[in-house]
Amino acid sequence: MFKKILVAYDGSKGAKAALKTAVDIANHYDAELHSISVEEKIPRYAATIGEVEEFRREADRYFWAVTNDAKEMARQQGVNLHSHIRAGHEVETIVNFAKEGDFDLIVIGFQGHSEVFERMWGSTSRYITRLAPCTVVVVK
Repeated sequence: MFKKILVAYDGSKGAKAALKTAVDIANHYDAELHSISVEEKIPRYAATIGEVEEFRREADRYFWAVTNDAKEMARQQGVNLHSHIRAGHEVETIVNFAKEGDFDLIVIGFQGHSEVFERMWGSTSRYITRLAPCTVVVVK
């Protein structure tokens, strides 16, 4: 049923749950599995070019570690994970990547912002579900 799966992965608890589910689905359907990590845009009001360069180095280190962890988690379950890092707005970047890549499933984590809002549906997962060109699984 699913041939090409995209999991949104930022290293968070919700993303790890989504990755675990995506790996299980990929194994079940013998599907190709990709992850996308979305890097926020560079600060708009940096005081110096050094500040921008430091932001880039930190982001590169973080996403390198995150994608390597995800690849290892998938590898342990016998799945080859193709990781992608893109800069931009989370929802727009994930939806456009899914369209361009002709994915037939997106797997994303569900995350609350605090104990008070724990049961509310996060805006990122809600908008991806609404705008996605394919089936979306939201993992809690």
